[in-house]
Amino acid sequence: MHSDELVESYRQNGFVVLDEAVSPDEVSELHAAAEQLCRDIGQAPASEPAEDVLRKHLCIHHPHKASAAALAALHAPRVVETLTAVIGPNVKAMQSMLFIKPEGKPGQAWHQDEFFIPTRDRSLTAVWIALDDATVENGCLWVLPGSHRRGVLYPDREQDDLRFDCTVEAFDFPYSDDDAVPVEVPAGSAVIFNGYLLHRSLPNTGRRGLRRALANHYMSAESLLPWQSVPAGVHVGKHDYRDIVMVAGTDPYAYKGIEDRARPHSRPDKDGGCDR
Repeated sequence: MHSDELVESYRQNGFVVLDEAVSPDEVSELHAAAEQLCRDIGQAPASEPAEDVLRKHLCIHHPHKASAAALAALHAPRVVETLTAVIGPNVKAMQSMLFIKPEGKPGQAWHQDEFFIPTRDRSLTAVWIALDDATVENGCLWVLPGSHRRGVLYPDREQDDLRFDCTVEAFDFPYSDDDAVPVEVPAGSAVIFNGYLLHRSLPNTGRRGLRRALANHYMSAESLLPWQSVPAGVHVGKHDYRDIVMVAGTDPYAYKGIEDRARPHSRPDKDGGCDR
């Protein structure tokens, strides 16, 4: 897909698939990084098999702060080229998440990333990199094409569907499950989607195997990021989360400096936290 076609498809549908976003060698490096992060955070003994170590964790938050491979993926050239085409020349990242979904584990109900990361400028963009072939069977992403275009956040409510491990879901939107499209991608490819796009994932129903993915979030560097708690003495309207990584262009707020607030941590399987 040419750049103009990619941008137009992204604007119309709210997502695009970027083939070979990272190389096979980089996927292997991310596999090794995932194992090492799980071992380090979980203090697993060296003798414990890799799959057993990985299965204890649903998600590693902010892996780019502890893994050179994850940090490199945040800057992947093909990804950054696409981001500058759909966001603009100046792009910052604010988080990374490494998801691990073994067989039998649930997905996450319909939601919009903008609900969790309040940029409000419509530039929030997720890059979901498959580290295993993502299929309907093992819990790939599903999207509602075009659901980003209104630029509104739909209401949320508690839910107890056993297919999903988060208690909150978006609802009362003008789409049905019949409108949903599965986004099956091979390892190394990325699903790039808008922060207002409604999306979900279903359980990994495969007989055995992991479905790993690295999800990174980016936005325009021109906009403030009113995320996380507001420091004492700072007006809410001026709050700008500065634990960021510049991946393209220049930072117009560089005079504020960069903070190091978030720490890499695990969402253990036993906690029943959200997964994708």
